Amino acid sequence: MLLGLGGRAAAQAMPVVVMPESSGCCLQSGRAGSIVAGVAAQPATSADKPNQRDAATGKPVPAGMVWIPGGEFSMGSTDPLARPDEGPVHRVQVDGFWMDATEVTNAQFAEFEAATGYKTVAERPVDWEELRKQLPPGTPKPADEMLKPGSLVFTPPDHPVDLRGYDQWWTWTTGADWRHAEGPASSIEGRVDHPVVHIAYEDAVAYCAWAGKSLPTEAQWEFAARGGLDHKVNVWGDEPVDANRGNIWQGHFPDKNTEEDGFARAAPVKSFPPNGYGLYDMAGNVWEWCADLYRPDTYAQQILAAGGAGVVIANPKGPEQSLDPRNTSAPESRVHRGGSFLCNDSYCASYRPSARMACPPDTGLQHLGFRCILPREAWERKSSATAPRTTAPLLEAE
Repeated sequence: MLLGLGGRAAAQAMPVVVMPESSGCCLQSGRAGSIVAGVAAQPATSADKPNQRDAATGKPVPAGMVWIPGGEFSMGSTDPLARPDEGPVHRVQVDGFWMDATEVTNAQFAEFEAATGYKTVAERPVDWEELRKQLPPGTPKPADEMLKPGSLVFTPPDHPVDLRGYDQWWTWTTGADWRHAEGPASSIEGRVDHPVVHIAYEDAVAYCAWAGKSLPTEAQWEFAARGGLDHKVNVWGDEPVDANRGNIWQGHFPDKNTEEDGFARAAPVKSFPPNGYGLYDMAGNVWEWCADLYRPDTYAQQILAAGGAGVVIANPKGPEQSLDPRNTSAPESRVHRGGSFLCNDSYCASYRPSARMACPPDTGLQHLGFRCILPREAWERKSSATAPRTTAPLLEAE
């Protein structure tokens, strides 16, 4: 499940402290050291400080990443669970790249915050003049309380509800951010190996720049998620989803989660089996930002630009301008992939590798994170450098 009807701007402009979700499925407390008191720190590992070598070549490989060999695949889906923006199915070729084996964790993001002092979008007061640009003309200024730092938190009802009423399970929460996933009274103590959430697109890009990496394109993400299984419905093949495959919602959405998979919300990374490329949580757990702008007709436009059906499209990078019918007032909408712990077939099935979702880039959510990629050429330049960056101690998420 994911927001798709106005994002952060709409949430703060509403007269009540709630936020509608999409038609899809869909720092205040100090630095890194203070959030993990009593947990022993270990040496840092990062993509530009190699501590591994390829068994075949002896060359250094980026820590925590796996090699995605590249190749050709059918992008999109005609599965009965697929939505219209997952088609037309078309052939795509992507070059090889390195990809984080897991979603970026709280421990890794804490290292970034400690090294840079960066504050996420959710941790900053809201500039009303900027916010109003995303809203329909004449939208009244919200109460000052709504302009304080915050983010969107999943707050399930205790009874069945009309699934068209997305505001019944999402609440704009002052004080919610990556350190406080459920709100100001919560913390990430004991969750250093959980995926970082409440991350806006801008936050993910900032982390990538610091790490010398980037966000994947939609094509890179879907190719990697499929793990070498072309023309398959799920990242593990055509078998239906179950509690052993990934972290999704079991039971009746959104009021009763049986937690058959062992988790009510996000799970620690590597809690479920990896796909064919060794990537974890490519189905469920938390959504992951991609680099591309969103349009529901992206594939049709790309096919047309390439010369028609049957042409293999090489390394597509998405449209130059976004268009999102769910966010008509927002000037921009960015893609996320992978589904989350809220995915349920009664409402959506976005744990599938072809499923697409999007929201405005300033939106943070309790089930939205990211992972990074690193092109081969960029890694070769890094690994050949004589003076790699020294980082602060990192609490390993593995």
